[in-house]
Amino acid sequence: MPSTDSTTSTTATEDKFAVVETLYRYAAGLDLRDKDLLASAFADDAVADFGPATRKAGQEYPPIEGRDTISTALLASLSHLDTTHSVSNPRVTLDGDTAHLEGIVACQHLPRQDHSRHVLMTNRYDVSLARQGDVWVIRHLTVDNAWTQGDPTVLVGI
Repeated sequence: MPSTDSTTSTTATEDKFAVVETLYRYAAGLDLRDKDLLASAFADDAVADFGPATRKAGQEYPPIEGRDTISTALLASLSHLDTTHSVSNPRVTLDGDTAHLEGIVACQHLPRQDHSRHVLMTNRYDVSLARQGDVWVIRHLTVDNAWTQGDPTVLVGI
């Protein structure tokens, strides 16, 4: 039986948790409308691609580049909504100071002025990350929709 180095195992476990925590920062930043928290999840030169998900909702949303641009665009596009983003099923692969994360994010969207309408989307997240100092940050994010329930026009403010 191969020997196990408990220090390496502990470090890998800590890194995997820290990688998943990056997606939690992202989700909390969206739901709390906290630009600094949201931005903390992204690298300076990050790319966020929501195209696969938005095309299924009948919209075009080109990839967004740059931490500040991503944070500003996301918060602006959700500004008329109350949201909850729930992260589940994270699977993390580590390779030194880079990581790959796949997970599910269920996103509830309700017009701030009319909670009688909603759209619930469950999306698959494919995320490439890098270690930056003591934290992990998203380098590339791709979001694809698995299913949607409710009124998708809620997303565009109709």
